[in-house]
Amino acid sequence: MSEDKPRQTGTGPLGALLSVNVGMPKDVPWQGKAVFTGVFKDPVKGPRRVGKLNVEGDGQGDLGGHGGEQRAVFVYQIDSYRYWERELGRDDFVYGQFGENFTVEGLGDDEVCIGDRYRIGSAGFEVTQPRVTCYRVGIRMNDPRIPALLVSHHRPGFYFRVLEEGEVKAGDDIIKLASGPERMPVAEVDALLYLPGHTRQQLLRALRIPALSPGWQASFQALLDEGAGSGNAGLAVTSPPPAWPGFRQLTVTAITPESDSVISIRLEDRTACRCRRPVRVSTSRCDSRSTRTRGRCSETIRCPGRPMPAITGSLSSASPVAPPVAICTPGSPSATDWISRRRAARSSSTTRTHRSC
Repeated sequence: MSEDKPRQTGTGPLGALLSVNVGMPKDVPWQGKAVFTGVFKDPVKGPRRVGKLNVEGDGQGDLGGHGGEQRAVFVYQIDSYRYWERELGRDDFVYGQFGENFTVEGLGDDEVCIGDRYRIGSAGFEVTQPRVTCYRVGIRMNDPRIPALLVSHHRPGFYFRVLEEGEVKAGDDIIKLASGPERMPVAEVDALLYLPGHTRQQLLRALRIPALSPGWQASFQALLDEGAGSGNAGLAVTSPPPAWPGFRQLTVTAITPESDSVISIRLEDRTACRCRRPVRVSTSRCDSRSTRTRGRCSETIRCPGRPMPAITGSLSSASPVAPPVAICTPGSPSATDWISRRRAARSSSTTRTHRSC
């Protein structure tokens, strides 16, 4: 039987606070528009007071996805800095690079568990959830791949809830006070929502952790209600029955220029199943380490050595009898031709809505 309260540990320092980083939200130019964001954080010297909602001098631009009591302090590890420097071939990182409030030594995402409690300086903290990796961290890193990479490489970082207000400063030891129930690491909980392969047992374990933030509890409950393996309902507001469960591997057979800025991609499905309904999909960028877009009919697309800009289109059967499918952008000749033919056959369409980060 699992415990419903954190277990006392009484251990010594497990790490150190290397930097305290704060920043107020501001408009930042991004792809031709202004984005209001607080992801840009700078190191500060001396002690800073940590309150129930944030670190003194810090703010968030999108309060729907960041900040608040359950996400008062974002933590990221120096080990992950070193990992991404090697992985991305970069050497320009500074403290606050990933939008974190606390840059720490230790406390890896595969070690820290939801519900763990720590003392840093005179303040007390509890781990509530992994970071929600939205596109703004890609703005900060000047690399739109980063949100997907943080998830797929199991290095999201995590949030603290403030149990006891107090002061912290760079150099403070990090003392573990108690271990959370179920012992579910941050990386495991993050993958449970954002990656395929969740099981009913894992979802039940996560829901037994009182410290897990209400938003994540609701997402896991949605997954549990729909049934494990049937798609990540926790990421959707509403959704139709799946055209197929999980992910399918497709092969790119043709890339057709529709204009200077629009292309259609033809994909071959090597299985007997075809998507019979038009479904909205989004992909931010492809490369030799292709990532999966989330959604019931979204697929892994491999474009080795050929980065692509963001696109939004329809994944649809190219003909009633042929196995290939096509990604067509709205208004392109391929999309217009397909829509005309399909409207004659059926009038319904489906869309999948994701929660904003």
